[in-house]
This record gives sequence, C-alpha cells and structure tokens, in this order.
Amino acid sequence: MEVVAKAKYVRHSPRKTREIVEPLIDREANEALSIVRNIPKRASKTLEKVIKSAISNAEKKAPENEWKIKSIIVDEGPVLKRFRAATMGRAVMIKRRTSHITVVLEEIQRRNK
Repeated sequence: MEVVAKAKYVRHSPRKTREIVEPLIDREANEALSIVRNIPKRASKTLEKVIKSAISNAEKKAPENEWKIKSIIVDEGPVLKRFRAATMGRAVMIKRRTSHITVVLEEIQRRNK
C-alpha cells in the first residue's frame, strides 16, 4: 500500500531541494524525519512538513503499520520572472524558481517466523 503527500508552488529551487533528498530514500519514515531536521538547508523545513504530512496520511489509512520512504520527487514549478537594474540603463532578468515536492511512503513488510 502506498501513501502520497504533495507540496506545490514551494519557493525553493528544485536543484537545491534535490540535494537533500538523496539520503532519505529507502529509509524508515521517522528516521528520515530526524535526518531532515539536522540538515542545515532552507528547503529542509518544507521537506520536513511534507514528510510529516505523509506520515499523518499513512496513520489514517493503517495506524498499526510501519512506513518507509519509497520516493521523493522534486519537480520544477513555474518560474517567477523579476527584473533588476543593471549598468547603462539595462535590466537583467532574475528567475525565482519554484518546485513541487511529492513524498511517497510504502508499507514495510515484516516477515513472520
């Protein structure tokens, strides 16, 4: 069984958000949450919220099960284009990138002996 949580239009660059995603995949959800809390990046706070939301969704579906992170997908959202003054009366475009974060949890299969 899989559970999904999404955060859209997050004001973090997708490239910088993907840097902190790699060590979290295939870890238990609570363990991944503690790892994210100790990462000194701005996007880690948003990622922590999305993982918490996924855990909450999972507990509503099946409260007694344990969950692990199957995948975290960071897609590019719309780009906000702004202009800044440059020399000789010109303007330079500044791109404020956004991202869509999707966290997918799956149930941990325990073997009975």
